[in-house]
Amino acid sequence: MKLLSVNVGRPRPNPWRGGREPDGWTGIDKRPVEGAVAVAAPGAEGTGEVGLAGDRVYDVAHHGGADQAVYAYAREDLDRWQRELGRPLGNGAFGENLTTVGVDVNGALIGERWRVGADVVLEVSCPRIPCGTFQGWMGLRGWNRRFTQAGLPGAYLRVITPGEIRAGDPVAVVRRPAHGVSVAYTFRAVTTEAEWLPSLLEVAELPAFVREFARGRVERRRGRGGRATE
Repeated sequence: MKLLSVNVGRPRPNPWRGGREPDGWTGIDKRPVEGAVAVAAPGAEGTGEVGLAGDRVYDVAHHGGADQAVYAYAREDLDRWQRELGRPLGNGAFGENLTTVGVDVNGALIGERWRVGADVVLEVSCPRIPCGTFQGWMGLRGWNRRFTQAGLPGAYLRVITPGEIRAGDPVAVVRRPAHGVSVAYTFRAVTTEAEWLPSLLEVAELPAFVREFARGRVERRRGRGGRATE
């Protein structure tokens, strides 16, 4: 298990969200970088800060902050999409900071911790939910629906221990929680399988906004007489 590449965003104009970002830019265009990259926990949400030096986000209402400091996607899943779409997808093509190989990114448990390289420790926090910028970046009609149906969202990570990482660094799982709730399960619960949402309510390692979303949906379903059991 290792990093194939470490990818940092190149700011570019964002024509895909109607100018709703404060300065009309996006950092989704991630490119591999050479050498060591510093990793640190970002500052407060809303600043655009993320975990990798030289990177940032511009849609600060929905991205960045401690719970979305680093985004990882598996090369194996990019290869699957490459075959399906019939076009090349380089490392960083989905806006991921870390392109991995041999790591079960979607099967990782919420709260699972990875040691990357010698010192850095990252914690799996939640799946990526596709947005309008992602669909525009891919340039495919119905892309977000297609991405959701595939159930291969990739994982956001928190920075637990800062340090430096680089392409080729090993990745080792050093902690796995007992709850069994994975990135892929969480993604399906919040997108297509609402009956699974009660399972998320007691997963303390999930970001507060995910648990609040799950709680609100569960309460609304109960109010409509839907079945939602914990």
